[in-house]
This record gives sequence, structure tokens and C-alpha cells, in this order.
Amino acid sequence: MTGFPAARPRAPRNAFVPSPVFVGIVALTVVAGWMTWTGFGNVKVDVFLLVISGWLLSLCLHEYAHAIVAFFSGDHEVAERGYLRLDPLKYTHPLLSIILPIVVVILGGIGLPGGAVWVNHEHIGSKAKLSLISAAGPLTNMVFALVLAVPFLAGLGPQIEGTTLLGDSGHLEFWAALALLAVLQITASVLNFLPVPGLDGGNILQPWLSPPYQRAYNLFAPYGFMLLFVLLWQSQLNELFFRFVYWIGEALGVSPALSATGYELMRFWSDWLG
Repeated sequence: MTGFPAARPRAPRNAFVPSPVFVGIVALTVVAGWMTWTGFGNVKVDVFLLVISGWLLSLCLHEYAHAIVAFFSGDHEVAERGYLRLDPLKYTHPLLSIILPIVVVILGGIGLPGGAVWVNHEHIGSKAKLSLISAAGPLTNMVFALVLAVPFLAGLGPQIEGTTLLGDSGHLEFWAALALLAVLQITASVLNFLPVPGLDGGNILQPWLSPPYQRAYNLFAPYGFMLLFVLLWQSQLNELFFRFVYWIGEALGVSPALSATGYELMRFWSDWLG
């Protein structure tokens, strides 16, 4: 008796339709950008909204990149879970993927990576595809950083030499927010490519490890974030990390002084604390 091959599961009809939540995030980013550019109301609050909504937008795109590559690599379950709709509320760990990265941005100005898209490895046919799925997220942050850097490379932003502003300072708050967003994307890319268990960099290597090393990796993976915090808590490592990040930023035309100005502006509550 000859049987027919099982049909591949079909994605839900609206699987690729952006969710209302994501559309709202995009709208908030655009409105916050306009408010910052025009100086509407309290410009420091405008900068805060632009940076946080822009960062949240990049987090959605980061996770979407993991999901879309997984989908075309064979795991169609990501569509059933709603990962392809760019809805952060669908993530398996919204605390780690959304809330914690936003808190760390506010407190430390670091684009902390998050991980929440669950991929069924049984549906993925090769180690290379598994590595590509893990790499898709930080690669998206790299692309985002390049897009944000284009105006600076084109000379549209304010010219800064060291910490000295040269020429016109028009719309300084907007450019400072944009510079900070670019630096956040760079930090997220660098951190995500570190070969730390549980992070994207470690997950890129994990499929190629021998079974004993994979078991050890899986044992330490839940503590990858804690290890990252410990490393960044060390003042010397923190200094080296930001030196490397700013070096990349300067290569892209983004001034460290401008991004630092963006971070100070974003912390609007500092005025209330004296």
C-alpha cells in the first residue's frame, strides 16, 4: 500500500499581518520623532519616548528576524504561536525580552539582548540553519544601526569634534536621541554575538558542539544573562566594552558625545531629583 506524503502545516491566514500592538509602537515612534524634532512640550520627555519606542521597535524586529528565518527553515509552528505578527505580547518571556531590556536602557544606557522566540529544533534540517536562526536577531540590530547612522554619514546631523559642537545646533535633541538609538543597536549586536550560553552568540555555536559539550551548554544556558551582568559590572570590562562600542559608532559617524547627550536628555526625571 502506497501512502501520500504528509502535507506541510499551513500558516494561519493572518500569520504575516503586523499586530495592532506593533502598529501602535511604530506610530508612537513616528509621533515621538516629530515631537522631538519640533520641540513639542517637554523635549526631554520627547527624547525619552523616542528612544524607548524606537528601542522597543528594534526588539520586535530582532525577535521577528529569529522567527521568520525559523519559518523558512522548516519550523512553521512559529506562525501558529504568532511570532510572525511582530507582537511582543506573544513572546514566551516578555519580562526578559521587553521589560528587562527597557529597564536596563533607562538605568544604564545599554542595549541588553533578550531572547523569547521558541524554535522547535526538530523541524530544522541542518546545523547551519540553526546557527542562521540565532544570528538573524543580532544581524537585524546591525542593520538597524547602519540605517540610523546613514544621516550622520551623510553629514545631516550636527558636527561634533570631541565634545565641542561645531556649526548649527538645530534639532540637537532629535539627533542626540538618534545617536543614542544607534549606540543601543551596536551594544545589542556586540553583546548578542558574545559566545555566552543562552545568548544568540552561544546559540550560534551550540549546534556544532559535541553531545557532552551540548549538555554542559544547556546546563549553563539559563544563567547566561546573569553571567553577562557580572561581566558588565566589572568596571574595567565595562570601560573596554564601551570603548569598543564607541569605536564602532565613530566609524559609522555617530559621535560618542552626541549619544551621551541623548542619554542625559532621556533621563528627564533627573531634573525633578535635583
